[in-house]
Amino acid sequence: MNRVKCAVIFALMSNVFAMAQATEAGQAIARHQITVQGSGVFTRKVTVQGVTYKPTSSGGGTVGYRFNFSRFLGAEVEYDFFRNTQKFETSSTSLSLRTNVHAATGSAVINLPNPLTKRFKSYAMVGGGVLLFDPRDTTFIPRQTANAIMFGGGVDIPITRQLAIRAQAKNFLYKAPDFSLGISRPDKFSQMMVPSVGLVFQF
Repeated sequence: MNRVKCAVIFALMSNVFAMAQATEAGQAIARHQITVQGSGVFTRKVTVQGVTYKPTSSGGGTVGYRFNFSRFLGAEVEYDFFRNTQKFETSSTSLSLRTNVHAATGSAVINLPNPLTKRFKSYAMVGGGVLLFDPRDTTFIPRQTANAIMFGGGVDIPITRQLAIRAQAKNFLYKAPDFSLGISRPDKFSQMMVPSVGLVFQF
């Protein structure tokens, strides 16, 4: 009888240990992640001292690399590209300039427990970088850069061990460019919102 009890206890302990390992594996985060996403770009209108800055909305793309130091902390670099029209308006004049916009950012990533399901992996990120505004259809207007604060978050939905779907939303805070054209740009931070969705390759 004692042998039977010991066998049952051993079997139960083995099952508990196996379940714990499975749970830990399910919650594990890959060390390296490469992402490719399609994005939308939306900028809030800013009006200061009679000058309104409102770029047009557009679509773009994002690529990035993330290195996870642990289950809870990582670092990421991302590159965004899109095209839009920079628009400045006053009560008497308006200016529109078609541009290519490049964004390069680095951020700290905090991996968060997901309250809905352990299968989804949520995260928040905060960092900074630079926006490069490159005028199109002209060689007479110089490029201009703007420092940016970036913050946001998202969720990864695993498909396989090496592949996941990522849904993300981030914000850029930056000062509007003036392209050295004598524009009285609003001296206030503009907010660019960039929701995106795509694939994550992890290893």
